[in-house]
Amino acid sequence: MVGLLQALVAASEKAAQIARLCRREEPLFQLLVAEKTGTDRNRRFLQDFKTLADVLIQEVIKHDLGKEFPELQGHIHGEESNEFRNGQGETVEVRVCATPGDTAALLRSVLEPEWEAAELLAAAVHQDVVLEDTELAGVVLSIPPTDLAIWIDPIDSTNEYISGREDVTPIDGIAPAGLCSALVLIGAYDRRVGCPVLGVINEPFFRRDTLTHRWQGRYHWGIVYGDTRLCSLSPPLPHPAPCVVLSRAEAAAVRAALGPVCGDRLHFAAGAGYKMLCVILGLADAYVLSEGSTFAWDACAPHAILRALGGGVVALAGALRMRRAGGTGDPPELVYNLPAEGAVGAERWANRGGLVAYAHPQHLETVLAALAAVPEL
Repeated sequence: MVGLLQALVAASEKAAQIARLCRREEPLFQLLVAEKTGTDRNRRFLQDFKTLADVLIQEVIKHDLGKEFPELQGHIHGEESNEFRNGQGETVEVRVCATPGDTAALLRSVLEPEWEAAELLAAAVHQDVVLEDTELAGVVLSIPPTDLAIWIDPIDSTNEYISGREDVTPIDGIAPAGLCSALVLIGAYDRRVGCPVLGVINEPFFRRDTLTHRWQGRYHWGIVYGDTRLCSLSPPLPHPAPCVVLSRAEAAAVRAALGPVCGDRLHFAAGAGYKMLCVILGLADAYVLSEGSTFAWDACAPHAILRALGGGVVALAGALRMRRAGGTGDPPELVYNLPAEGAVGAERWANRGGLVAYAHPQHLETVLAALAAVPEL
């Protein structure tokens, strides 16, 4: 498990470097955008994009983890198809080849005539990442990789990554939108029961270096296995009244129900992963989403970290049914090994019925009590 944790963190660091490299090539970046269609399209957005960075990062993580842990091959899942349409209308299967030269040649078929960019990307794909993290190196825990499977979101909040707004002013520490909400998410879950076990969140665009003006990142990780809970972060302190973060597309009835319990502590942000990160960091006490517009790859990594901190992510519809029926046990949490019956494409892995991510049980109780009064839910 220690080796796997380090491998996931290293993969997230390589992914973050590739994400930053693609952003630096701004004219080229605009040419790399391909619109998702059909069953791969997120129905919440009029336009939902995937980028070469998305596809390439996912394939790099699959390649690196599968090479180091052959037991995981066939059990590493991601948001994206590895097919990318180039400027000539040809479909190219993006993958990591045996050598940097071979990978560069494949990428040139996508990027032509931008050969220099293909060489830079290939070099980033094949680089060795060295972690200088003594806390991470000191983690001692053992779990067979054969028990686990992986969910990858190569760049969560792709729309913010594409638009690249850098001048968004945070409100109480929470950015309503912008490049900072674009994250790399890698989560491991138990294949048999579906519960999240390990999560890594990487923030590629955490801050700019004041001298070089280049973006710098940071990462967070958490493990919850049996009675063991380990995290790179300390548990956040609760606010007296819950601070809740929502999507701007959230239903008016949900906003109205939460208003009386939150007061002026109702915030809005982009990206499911970023909103859960706000809960992890203690900027918010809960993230509420009433629709099934997030997916397994969005939630698995943050869920594992929240569990390590004493919180979790519950299935909103199931929690409200249980509450209204008079149930007194723990509300049902999301699981990551069961596709939705009757669904196709990305919708097979949608978190149907919404979710509540929380850091403290008392705030979860307050939020669920308020939402139970909403008849539409």
